[in-house]
Amino acid sequence: MNPPAPVSTEVSSGAVTQFAVLDALLAGVYEAGLPVGTALGHGDFGIGCCDRLGGEVVILDGVAYACTVDAPPHVMADTDILPFADVCVEPSAAPTPTGPADLTGLTSLVEAAVVSRNLFHSVRVDGLFRSVRVRATRREHFPLRPLADVAGEQVETVLTDVVGTLVGFWAPSIYQGIAVAGLHVHFLSADRRAGGHVLDLAVQDAALRVGAFARFTLLLPTDPAFLATELTHDDDHRIVAVEGGAAPEPEAQR
Repeated sequence: MNPPAPVSTEVSSGAVTQFAVLDALLAGVYEAGLPVGTALGHGDFGIGCCDRLGGEVVILDGVAYACTVDAPPHVMADTDILPFADVCVEPSAAPTPTGPADLTGLTSLVEAAVVSRNLFHSVRVDGLFRSVRVRATRREHFPLRPLADVAGEQVETVLTDVVGTLVGFWAPSIYQGIAVAGLHVHFLSADRRAGGHVLDLAVQDAALRVGAFARFTLLLPTDPAFLATELTHDDDHRIVAVEGGAAPEPEAQR
């Protein structure tokens, strides 16, 4: 038997740290959260959502920004709560020019750059975008509704000819339901006046950086609602419809 191949030097020694699981949001279980200050202790790069789904979060260069429906993005306080977040220390990765690309084309570029489809990858894209369609959701009140219901009332904005940064992750398909499988990115404009969860885009010219991670750390809530709710994962299409990401592979016929 041949010895195992050595780990690629392209793989970061750090970890992607995630708080909560996507299926909890889909079930309406997001009372608790991770303080922003604690999240920043795990990294300087990431995405998440605001308390009670009241906006989308971009963590860029060690600063957490809340992208809400009623104001430009603002810097979050350390005590602000993230009911879901993915954070890492951004690895040093050589930039690759994208050229013009739509979301499908950008996804193909990312997937061509991944070290392995079994690893998590950070994704950063800096440049000029012909358009970016972003969304944010309004803060929920009790009783908390499932994410799909909240997203049905999301506020969408189309930004045109905007300079900014895409921040996000590419996750293996086996983690669908825990995370968003495939490419999941948020946007923040360079002038910090607009941002949100990316629904569609058209890149004019940008630089893509992809970093690989063989470590994934999952932190779970311990509030009564989470502990009392048995989560199941039985409908990938809800995630694809609400968050984007990879559609499930069709089951092979027997």
